[in-house]
Parts: sequence; C-alpha cells; structure tokens
Amino acid sequence: MRNIPSPMIELIKKYEGLRLKAYLDPAGVLTIGYGHTGSDVYADMYITLQQADDLLMQDASKSLDSLFAVSPTVESAGANRISAIGDFVFNLGIGNYNKSTFKKCVDAQDWMNASQECKRWVHAGGKQLKGLVVRREAEAELLLKS
Repeated sequence: MRNIPSPMIELIKKYEGLRLKAYLDPAGVLTIGYGHTGSDVYADMYITLQQADDLLMQDASKSLDSLFAVSPTVESAGANRISAIGDFVFNLGIGNYNKSTFKKCVDAQDWMNASQECKRWVHAGGKQLKGLVVRREAEAELLLKS
C-alpha cells in the first residue's frame, strides 16, 4: 500500500464523515466507514473503527494508484495537489476524473484552471449538494498551494 499524504486523509475524513453502519449515500449507493463503497458493502452491515481506518487507507491507496496511472505527472506535483486530486478521484471515481476537463488542466499543470474546473463537480443524484460545493472549494484551495 502506498504512502497517502495527510491532507488527503484529512479531506476524506472531513467530507465523507464516519459511519460504522452501512447507509445509502445521496446518489443511492450503499456506503460504510469513510465513504467506502463496493460489492462488499451490504445493508445493515456494521464495521469497527479499525476496519473503517483500514478501508480508508486501502481505498485512498487505490485512488492514488488509479490517478498516477492516468496522470503520471501528478506524482511529482506535491502533497497538497496530490491530496486535492486524490480526494476528487476518491469521491467521484477514476472514470469521472478521466473524462473531465479537470484532468486536462491537471495534465497540463494548469493549476488555476484546474482549480476552477474541479468546482463544476458538485452534483449527486442530479442535485447540487452543498457538501460537494464545500469539498470542491477545499480541493481548489489546495490545488493553488504548491
């Protein structure tokens, strides 16, 4: 498992929150822990705090592995930018990142436009969510810190 920058872990914990019992997120996806989703999550599932922390580290590591595979220059962009982009991928998935104008800006290391583009990704289940607006603002702020 890869080393995860602490700002990324802080973003994920802050904006995902911790739920030790499975729930449906705003998009209707079964979720547990700090935003963990997948076929291993089922209704009425419970986990411990240690399991939530372990899942977070595994999921964050997978997000960064996916990110660096499609945007290799990010690996040398610094902890703040890695954290911001890694949180975006953690939250929205590598597929959404890969097809975004945000990725094009990131790959060009155009941080000013990347910080604006990431703010467009604030909808879930067809609705704008205040939590996503605030999360994207936090990511945008980190993108502008070298």
